[in-house]
Amino acid sequence: MEIFIDSADVAEIRDVAAMGVIDGVTTNPTLVARTGRSLREVIVEICEIVDGPISAEVISTDYEGIVREGRQLAALHRNVVVKVPLIAEGLKAVRTLASEGIRTNVTLCFSAPQALLAAKAGATYISPFIGRIDDAAGDGMALVEQIVGIYRNYGLRTKVLAASIRHPVHVVQAARLGAHAATVPHKVIHQLLSHPLTDVGLARFLEDARRSPGGGRG
Repeated sequence: MEIFIDSADVAEIRDVAAMGVIDGVTTNPTLVARTGRSLREVIVEICEIVDGPISAEVISTDYEGIVREGRQLAALHRNVVVKVPLIAEGLKAVRTLASEGIRTNVTLCFSAPQALLAAKAGATYISPFIGRIDDAAGDGMALVEQIVGIYRNYGLRTKVLAASIRHPVHVVQAARLGAHAATVPHKVIHQLLSHPLTDVGLARFLEDARRSPGGGRG
């Protein structure tokens, strides 16, 4: 499973990229706004850090505007994936962008029928918002399972990108269900790495090493 970091914070991205554990980055207008920088500036710098899919979102909601923004974003770097809202005008734009060889990430997916239509339009990725569904007393992972199954049944090539991840269990569940990717906040990536028994074991090893002749350094 591909693991992306869901962030526009360059420091966060550099941190996890240095560990070699991420395959790409997703951003959105909210995350970019928190940086106080322009979308273009942020995306170009991220592309210098991570050699993988970098999702950059359009803010237009009409076909012409989405296509125009999509072309502009794609021109920034070969790794840019254009993030498009799951609306009728968005799917029209996805079809056009796909015909031009521009990859897309169709976002704000909350149902299996939406995901099926996005795949038919030619989306590269579909982003079901797991956490938001759970927040509304739904079952986000059930949606992931439905989408993965539908795509598998018909050989659809759109990748399922689990989004709105809240905690490590979401990542594990998405992987077990066959999601192709998950986009994960910086904090949750570190939670994936951490385990109290690892900390206890390391502390014990280091203490034993200090008590050994020569302080464990030969």
